[in-house]
Amino acid sequence: MVRIYDMKQKEIINTIDGSRLGYICDIEIDLKEGRLTKIIVPGPGKILGMFGREMEYQIPWSRIKKIGEDIILVEIDPKEMLKEIDY
Repeated sequence: MVRIYDMKQKEIINTIDGSRLGYICDIEIDLKEGRLTKIIVPGPGKILGMFGREMEYQIPWSRIKKIGEDIILVEIDPKEMLKEIDY
């Protein structure tokens, strides 16, 4: 069993290119089905990451390949998963 707090402490790594995407900042849950559907990871920052972010990685649960002690391995095309933040 894994708690959301514990998942937020794990770094997200893309197995396709070995890139470090960051840490979970939010999740999406299907309340009707009662299951987690996506994890949300902040995208690349503007101007050295100092002035906020406009993009985020929206990674479907099906793309999570392994949850380890310190990392979560995902298999994604970063361009495909990078979405504008919907405020």
